Amino acid sequence: MPYQARPTCDSYFVDSHEERARAVREEEREHERYFKRQTQKTIGQNLSEMDSEAYGADILSHMEKMEIETLPDVASIEIQTEIQWYMRPYLLDFLIEAHTAFALLPETFFLTINLLDRYCSKRIVYKRHYQLVGSAALLIAAKYGDRKERVPTIRELKCMCCNLYDDEMFTQMEWHVLQTLGWNIGHPTIDSFLQLALENVMYDPEVEHMTRYISEMALFHKDFVSKRPSDMARASLALARCILERPQALSSDWAAQYDPQTLLILSQQLHQPSQVLSRKYSTSQVCRVSMKLEDFLAVQASINRRHVPPPTPPAEKPVSHQSYQPITPVKQPYLPSAPNGTMTPPITPNTDAYYVGGQACMPNGLPPTPVSIGSQPPQNQYDSHYYRLPPINQLPSMI
Repeated sequence: MPYQARPTCDSYFVDSHEERARAVREEEREHERYFKRQTQKTIGQNLSEMDSEAYGADILSHMEKMEIETLPDVASIEIQTEIQWYMRPYLLDFLIEAHTAFALLPETFFLTINLLDRYCSKRIVYKRHYQLVGSAALLIAAKYGDRKERVPTIRELKCMCCNLYDDEMFTQMEWHVLQTLGWNIGHPTIDSFLQLALENVMYDPEVEHMTRYISEMALFHKDFVSKRPSDMARASLALARCILERPQALSSDWAAQYDPQTLLILSQQLHQPSQVLSRKYSTSQVCRVSMKLEDFLAVQASINRRHVPPPTPPAEKPVSHQSYQPITPVKQPYLPSAPNGTMTPPITPNTDAYYVGGQACMPNGLPPTPVSIGSQPPQNQYDSHYYRLPPINQLPSMI
C-alpha cells in the first residue's frame, strides 16, 4: 500500500472543539465569580450604612469625649524655659518634609503634632532635644495608624536629622514619650472629623484638600493648640467651601455647627502660610489648592482697595481775632519711650533645666526630659547643625 502523507497544519496550535468549550466554561465561571464579588460588596456597603446609622451618634459622642481627654495644654507649653513659640514653625516645616518624604497618611501628621504638644505640656524640653521629640512623635504616630511598609526607620530619621542624634537617643525618646503619655496614643484628629463630615456628601477633592491645607496652616499658631479638633474641622471646612464657592452644609448637619469666632481667627491666618506647606499643596495631586487660595486672597485684596472711601479733608481751623499775649515757656516733663523703660531683647537661657530652689520643676511636678549620658552633642555643635540660622535674638518673630 502506497504511503500517504498527512495534511499539514499552518499553525502549531490546533483550535479544537474541546478547547473552545473549555474556554467558554472558564469565562462563565469568571463571570459568576465577578457577580458574587459585586453582590458581597453591595451587601457589605448596605450593612456598613446600617451600622453607621445605628452607631453613628455613639461614635461621634465617643470621639468628642476622647478629644477633650487628649488635648494639649497651651498654658503649660507657654512656661517652657528653652523652647519658644518662634521655634515651632521650623520644627513643623521639618516634620512636613519628613511626612511627605515617607508618603504617610494625612491623619499621621495631625497625630504627630498632637503627641508633640501633649508631651511638651507635661515635660521640660531642652532646645537641643526639640527636633528629637518631634521625630519620636512622628515615629510613634506612623507605627500607630499608618502602613507598615511606610513606617520610617531610625536610620532614616537619623539621616534626616543630619546625624545629630544617636540611635539609642531615638529609642530612649520614643519610650519616654510613651511613658509620659501613659501609652495613650489614640486621638481623634482633625482628619477623622473631616471624614465624618464628608461621609454623606458628594466627593469633592478640592474641598477636602483645601480643608486639610487650612487645618495644617492653623497648627503653626499657638491660638489653635488647645482648640478641639472637631471645632477646627468644622471651621476649616466652612472656610474652604467659602473660598471655593461651594454651598455650605445644611443647618441641621453636624458640619454646620461651627464656631464663628474660630472661623474668624482662622481666616486671619491665611495671608502668611509656611513656604514648605504652600509648596506641599501646590501639586496636581492635591488640586493645587495653595495657588487657588493665593488667587482668592488677591481678589479679596483688590475688592477691599476698590471699596476704600477717600480720606476726608481736614476741617479748616477758625481764625481767632483775639490779641496776642506772650506765655512763659514751661519745660515738658520727661516721659520714657516705653512704659517701663527701654525693652531688653530676649536672652535664651544657657542652663540645662529650669531651677526653682535648686531643683528642676514643672507645673505637674514631673522630672525633665532624660539626657543620654555620653551621647549628647556640645551646645555650640547643636546650635550650628540643627537650625543653621543666625543667633536666636536675630530670628524673625513668626508667631
